[in-house]
Amino acid sequence: MSRDEEAVVYVMLEHVMLESMTQSLFLVGDKAVMERNVPWALMTVFLLLGVAEAVDNLTELENIAGKLVFYQMDGNATYVRDTGELASYIPTETMFELCDPQKNYSQAKFSYTWDLGNGEVIQGTEPVVRYQYAASGNYTLRLKLGVSSNQTAQQMTVYSTDVTVLDAIKHIELQGPIDYEVSQNSSVAVHVDGSPPMWVCWRFLPNCVPDPYGGCTLTMLYGNTLWLNHTFTSTGVHCLDISVRNDISKLQTSFSLFVKRNSNAHLIFIMACAAVLVATFSFIAVIACRPRLHSRTPLAASSNAIFLKSQDSETHSRIMFNFFNSGKEEKQPLLLEYGAQYST
Repeated sequence: MSRDEEAVVYVMLEHVMLESMTQSLFLVGDKAVMERNVPWALMTVFLLLGVAEAVDNLTELENIAGKLVFYQMDGNATYVRDTGELASYIPTETMFELCDPQKNYSQAKFSYTWDLGNGEVIQGTEPVVRYQYAASGNYTLRLKLGVSSNQTAQQMTVYSTDVTVLDAIKHIELQGPIDYEVSQNSSVAVHVDGSPPMWVCWRFLPNCVPDPYGGCTLTMLYGNTLWLNHTFTSTGVHCLDISVRNDISKLQTSFSLFVKRNSNAHLIFIMACAAVLVATFSFIAVIACRPRLHSRTPLAASSNAIFLKSQDSETHSRIMFNFFNSGKEEKQPLLLEYGAQYST
């Protein structure tokens, strides 16, 4: 009840009470008249109080205080969504919490008509509705609240709120090969299923050894695919730790990457070895296939004579002829003759 209405009621009460008291004073000598007027005065006061109470209830019914609260259940966990952002494909409960500290509506009857903004309308007598949104987007949820009491007719109050439905992050996929080469700039593509914008925290761990003191690289993702460029400095197994979150969900995972030696270094080594082998086999082939030089002109047999003078004594001497064939390499003389002895 407003202050003006309360003032009017109190003025009416004062007027009735004064009039009743005046009549009682004028009829003070007549006991029967006094007994007859006092009940009428009391009935008038009670009637005015009832009217005032009815007006007060009507005024409060037109200004019902309350709020809408959103809950979402995912597995065994229940989340309170007090920012107006909901996850798609998640069971949702919306409850109307009545603010009635003085218990003015303890005997009132309520009806609820829920318009979810996606074409679905649900009616009931409970202050809670259960549903779920099947697609992301912006919706306007409206509640038409009807309340009635024994003294008043049903009054309608409409509550509305804007709701943003987002896709929760449920899957992170590594696109591309899992084998990479050392000392080579590599590109890694990560696909995330969820509604952007999303915050991505990522880091590479050599040999998959956790680093409790190392930080991560924070990147804002406005799409669904993140490209990472990285150069591996050692071979072996490396891990990519990645954590992604948006306004309603969070997901963390890890991928194993295999880093091997650079194939170009192997190719250079193989080519060098092949060149050495080719040179070696070429040299052997040249030596083995070179033609031998044979003399086709026979050597003419020639005889050489060596004259040897031998003196047996002072008076006798002899000449020895030593013939040999140089072509046949005969070491013994072919003819050995003693000449005539001359005496001097």
